[in-house]
Amino acid sequence: MSFQRTRMSADRTLMSVIRTSLSLISFGFTIFQVFEKLREAGTLTHAAAPRNFGLTLALLGIVMLVIGIIYHLQFMQGLRHEREAMRQAGLVHAESRFPPSMTLITALILLVVGVAAIISMAFQVGPFF
Repeated sequence: MSFQRTRMSADRTLMSVIRTSLSLISFGFTIFQVFEKLREAGTLTHAAAPRNFGLTLALLGIVMLVIGIIYHLQFMQGLRHEREAMRQAGLVHAESRFPPSMTLITALILLVVGVAAIISMAFQVGPFF
């Protein structure tokens, strides 16, 4: 049971990374869009700094998410190896599956959406522009 608790703990850690990344990406995208609309309306003549700040926040969210996904994958691989070593030593007798993590799948989907948002902001194309 300790392996399952450790796995759930790793999923909770990845959920924390997802939450923070989502906040950074959405806040950066919102800042970008607000200043873009103000520039289009003629209220602001030069809004490069706030737009760059929004783009930077979104990029920071993407980088954080990528690092979190890599850490999660490495941790889970180590956990699988540890369990296999314990099974071979006769310390663990029951088989335990490691089904795909829904948290990891959610993180990967958020990564795709975040990259699409970054492309939309940087090149002013795509579904979010």
